[in-house]
Amino acid sequence: MSSPASTIPALRVAGDDDIELVADIIADAFEDLDVIRFLVPEQEHRWQVSRAWYRLYIAHAIGGAGQVLVTEDHSAAAVWFDRTGTVTEPERYAERLAELAGDALPRFQHLDEQMDAHHPRDPHWHLLFLAVRPPIQNHGFGSRLLTQTHTRLDADGIPAYLEATSPQNQHLYHRHGYTDMNPPTIDVADDIPLYRMWRPAGTD
Repeated sequence: MSSPASTIPALRVAGDDDIELVADIIADAFEDLDVIRFLVPEQEHRWQVSRAWYRLYIAHAIGGAGQVLVTEDHSAAAVWFDRTGTVTEPERYAERLAELAGDALPRFQHLDEQMDAHHPRDPHWHLLFLAVRPPIQNHGFGSRLLTQTHTRLDADGIPAYLEATSPQNQHLYHRHGYTDMNPPTIDVADDIPLYRMWRPAGTD
């Protein structure tokens, strides 16, 4: 059952001083996701390697490519990218990815290629990461983060796109106005799909 809205901490836009904090939130929340297990099969390296990867995108979004929202209690965060204009990637992305990924580099490259090939071309905002620390998942934090950005996007007439990592997450996004796309999935590996979802402006 979701907690009452009054118990969910306030949100704020993250800045440069929050990059490490947001990386920790996402690494804690995503460590056991199937797609992250695919990227870094070795559990002893998974948190560190995946965190370094998230950090590249978090810094890029905060640096002007999008927006990062975080709860005041440091328990949840959302990383958005503005794809209504010129699309950019983190500075020296290929080089830095090779440095952090090590032997896992081909799997990261494969994921990037699949996501790029299936990414919508229409202008939109892209929710790359929505993360809630495990102890408080399913208590309304993700919905609060979504609503905050959707309200602004709706006012500006801007749709949103994301790749859900599980049917459970897919149901959450359905409740917030997202619909399944065609094709509906990105097949990262055998039995590891990402679910492509689109939200027209003004559908909450």
